[in-house]
Amino acid sequence: MKKNSRTFKKNQPASAPSAGSRLNKYIANAGVCSRRDADKLIATGEIKVNGEVVTELGFKVGQGDEVKYKGKVLVAEKLVYVLLNKPKGFITTTDDPQERRTVMELVKTSGEERIYPVGRLDRATTGLLLFTNDGELAVSLAHPSNNIKKIYKVDLNKPLTKADFEKIVDGLQLEDGLAMVDKLSYLDDKKSLGIEIHIGKNRIVRRIFEHLGYEVVKLDRVVYAGLDKSNLPRGKWRFLTDKEVIRLKHMNSGK
Repeated sequence: MKKNSRTFKKNQPASAPSAGSRLNKYIANAGVCSRRDADKLIATGEIKVNGEVVTELGFKVGQGDEVKYKGKVLVAEKLVYVLLNKPKGFITTTDDPQERRTVMELVKTSGEERIYPVGRLDRATTGLLLFTNDGELAVSLAHPSNNIKKIYKVDLNKPLTKADFEKIVDGLQLEDGLAMVDKLSYLDDKKSLGIEIHIGKNRIVRRIFEHLGYEVVKLDRVVYAGLDKSNLPRGKWRFLTDKEVIRLKHMNSGK
């Protein structure tokens, strides 16, 4: 049979050309990877539809079509978006060989779909953490070019001097490059600050203050990609609203 032709199970009617879902979206919704990476899998002949290799970008699959990757049948899951107010003492990973408590314990009642954390918060950091099985959105949110806004409340072991305040605002040269913040402000006193950043380097907020000789006593992410902690107690989660999901997707499509 000719490569890229559509085959159908017995008694399974062919979908109209405009019907169905684009193959790369189907793969992404199955939790394999982003749509962009799915295009690479398709182009390199790693995807089969109804037993035939498909390399056509833009190919559509209809209801009843069987999609396989590495011999495994892919099932497009219902897309789920969960926002957690993470407490202290949980690590951001889906599995831990040392059997420490993970954030997955906190969202296990959200449903049967396999969801994953977008980015990470270290064990001692509290605040907003997003989970989803939407691989495309997760990759977009994590990509530095999208400048995703994050706001943290920082409590220090001693007051931040005006001189050090200005150094942070001007940008600090750390071991892995320049660390720029978008906004910095004093809160209740000079030991408590609000910091807005979009860079996603590992432990960046803690490292900024540690570089100047301060210890971060508490670190809480209060805003992530426009989402906040309104009516979301520590340790609790909620589903995103349809409006929130649409806004996140528009944010990452440059609209």
